[in-house]
Amino acid sequence: MALPINIEDLLNKRKIEGNRIEFKKGWNPEDIYHSICAFANDFDNLGGGYLLVGVEQDGNGLAKRPVTGIKIEMVDGILKQMVGFNNMFDPYYLPRTSVEEVDGKPVLVIWAPSGVNRPYAIPMDVKAKAKQMRYYIRSGSSSIVAKGEVLDELRDMANRVPFDDRGNPDIQTADISTTLLRDYLVTVNSRLANENLTGNLLGILEQMNLLEGPTEKRMIKNVAAMMFCGQPTKFFPVSQVEIVTFPEGRETNPNNLVEAPVIKGPVPYMIRETLNYLRTNVIKEQIIKPENDERSIRFFNYPYQALEEAVVNALYHRNYQVREPVEITIEPEKITILSHAGPDRSISLKAIKEARILRSRRYRNRRLGEFLKELDLTEGRATGIPTIQEELRKNGSGKAVIETDDDRTYFLMDIPCHPYWHQDVKNESLNDMVELNRLSSRQRQIIQLIRDTPHISQTEMAKKLNVSRQTIYRDIAYLSSMKVIVREGAKKKGYWLIVELQ
Repeated sequence: MALPINIEDLLNKRKIEGNRIEFKKGWNPEDIYHSICAFANDFDNLGGGYLLVGVEQDGNGLAKRPVTGIKIEMVDGILKQMVGFNNMFDPYYLPRTSVEEVDGKPVLVIWAPSGVNRPYAIPMDVKAKAKQMRYYIRSGSSSIVAKGEVLDELRDMANRVPFDDRGNPDIQTADISTTLLRDYLVTVNSRLANENLTGNLLGILEQMNLLEGPTEKRMIKNVAAMMFCGQPTKFFPVSQVEIVTFPEGRETNPNNLVEAPVIKGPVPYMIRETLNYLRTNVIKEQIIKPENDERSIRFFNYPYQALEEAVVNALYHRNYQVREPVEITIEPEKITILSHAGPDRSISLKAIKEARILRSRRYRNRRLGEFLKELDLTEGRATGIPTIQEELRKNGSGKAVIETDDDRTYFLMDIPCHPYWHQDVKNESLNDMVELNRLSSRQRQIIQLIRDTPHISQTEMAKKLNVSRQTIYRDIAYLSSMKVIVREGAKKKGYWLIVELQ
């Protein structure tokens, strides 16, 4: 079986989170099947994982090259063993396998996607005569036995298969565009792109884990239509993006508005067309020359990267069962992006109000996120909001604001226009902006460290950035003088605060 992803992306841990990939120097079924079981249970709803047998891990967590590989004469024997081990799962579970050539040597790739019949149990030792069944989950980059409340929650997840990963009896093979499917496979550099998609479409969908149900009645999953159907509104009505511009503001003159053509189609198409419209019709750059200074400053009314993340988030996390569009409203002072439904209840109201990082254990469209990540349309999980806020900060803009209701029926984000857009600005403010825009890469890394861990010490910063403490001291002094950061509390028990630009 060919992989639906490029092997080099796995070896270098690109596009797939590192904790979803395990490197194994040799074939050790007792340990390997613990990880297969953990990936199948997918306790954190990340989408399962991959094991690469015949690959060692280097000091940076990546594959050591050239790879060790496995002996070619061992491959058939391993695959035959796996047939027996797979039958030990309760309930039955079948991981996908592919033998890939890397550095001139065979590597066995085991793809263990999230199972729909979880929780799964496997013997502690698949080779032992006495079978002691255990449930395994991932904890960071390790596979551990699920116990107590964790096991109870794992069992409860049996009724929570994400919508995009469910089979849909209404979707037929004729609804899947082989052109869109091939374009995707070519883009991610999968060997499946070389297959006869028209003559073996069901087989390709099976290899991509896009079918569900018993052998006699296989169903195509919703995510296949989201990604590879020319008219997904046939299955997900009102899955579209509507953009409206109020040149004078919605409250000032609601009758003066400009409606863009409604954007429909597969999710990647809607993302790209929406961003193309915003890039062409909305995003503008401004260049200002301060008095008595040869340096000029450049900024945008809206930084593209922030809008990109916001649009992707809206289409990635929206509820495709709700018949409401993604609405984008453009006003002089802000852009508002509204999608349905709201953030999961596992995300606290405090986190929503702070609008810094929204970390959820339950993803509404887990598989869709995987596809978008492989297309480089989104990054790691829970990184969207931090990226938006950081891009706004670097542009000199204010913070984005998030709103939802008590029932979490909608998710609304206000992205502010740059405060100095088309305004007269004092020379001192411009000089400050010049300096802030010239922060070094290391200084920006320090800001991110403080943002993630406010109580971090200068010694810890120096270790993480592999520089001297004196260097950190100088950067901290400069950032403090620019009023980018401030220190709160006592020297030892205090913490740092980031001063957000307004």
